[in-house]
Amino acid sequence: MRTLGDALTGTGRTLIGVGLTPTGDARRDAAIAANPRSAAARAIAGFTEQDVRAMLVAVPPVTHSARDRGGFLPRLIGIARASGVSAYVGDGAGRWAAGHTLDVARVFRLALEKAPAGAQLYAAAEEGVTVREIAETIGRRLDVPAVSIPAEQAADHFKGFPFVTLDLTMSGKETGRLLGWEPVHPGLIADLEDGHYFTGR
Repeated sequence: MRTLGDALTGTGRTLIGVGLTPTGDARRDAAIAANPRSAAARAIAGFTEQDVRAMLVAVPPVTHSARDRGGFLPRLIGIARASGVSAYVGDGAGRWAAGHTLDVARVFRLALEKAPAGAQLYAAAEEGVTVREIAETIGRRLDVPAVSIPAEQAADHFKGFPFVTLDLTMSGKETGRLLGWEPVHPGLIADLEDGHYFTGR
């Protein structure tokens, strides 16, 4: 990102990256800083001061559609198939922001056309869908029980997929107002209910 930014310095041209700038919330900022991608996001944001039209798009953790092959939903479905249960941790109240692939893509197009330098954009069509509702929908589609498991069993059950215990919310409302963006494609649960996640994979 520094190489790209250096090449654009002084040109006023656009550089769009994926990431988050600090929010002022100590807990959320610690999570942002812990992500290895945060260094790239900071580098991109810094180029705004060097006459680069730099901006960041926060992509929701669940970006879903028939194009999704390796995201959160395929991982959960694979775990449910292998284990025979569709699990969530505790009461499953953690929430994940979501957006359809085509709605998220439109944020990038509108950012290129309209967003000001230094903008932090959020491409979430849904601020948060509970992990329990997701697990219950997967369980119903696979005809396996949706069950709660205790937190101490989560690491073993989900094997390298720690996100089930995290609350990963974001709101796209301000981005909608800024860019005139309005999501038009199916929401997360409707997309799961459509069935494409469970066939031909």
